[in-house]
Amino acid sequence: MVEADFTRRSSALYEVVAAARSRAVEPETLLTALESLRVLREEFATWEPELIEAARAQGVSWALLAPALGVASRQAAERRFLRLRPTDGGERTGEARVDAERDRRAGDRAVAEWARSNSTMLRRLAGQAGAVEGLDAEGRKSADKLNTALGENDVADLLTPLADMRDHLTADHLHLADRLGAVSEHAGQVRQDALDSRRRADT
Repeated sequence: MVEADFTRRSSALYEVVAAARSRAVEPETLLTALESLRVLREEFATWEPELIEAARAQGVSWALLAPALGVASRQAAERRFLRLRPTDGGERTGEARVDAERDRRAGDRAVAEWARSNSTMLRRLAGQAGAVEGLDAEGRKSADKLNTALGENDVADLLTPLADMRDHLTADHLHLADRLGAVSEHAGQVRQDALDSRRRADT
């Protein structure tokens, strides 16, 4: 059905264009054709990032995508995708989306490096928090997630469950809650410092 509708609209547009090249066409017909073209263009704009994302999910590299997208490099291909891809952050322009993605990556890298440099402290803290007793059902789920992350190789994966675990600690564990809060605050400051540094480098 979608393919048939697309073919119908494309054929109708082509007929108007062909007619406009050889003879006069009524203004109403031209306006209708231009409106249909706008709708198709907007549809194409949503299809491209979907196809790129599907290709990436199948393991296609940015280097292979570049010629298919008509750009010269893997960096240009990724940049095109970031410009087109819709985001949840409210960025209204393609450049804003690119900047937002770069900010996110810079922050993630800095926080991950900080976590790995402090892996012993974070793992010890996670072990203490994951062993807390007397939690309610939600708190127990949070502790289970923390213990699962503790078994993974990347210590940076502990930061989110550590922050979540803090919300489930009772008055009996105020000191531990304060330590978890300090870790979250420090990780947030590391992220902000990385963003500030990246933005200064761009100016």
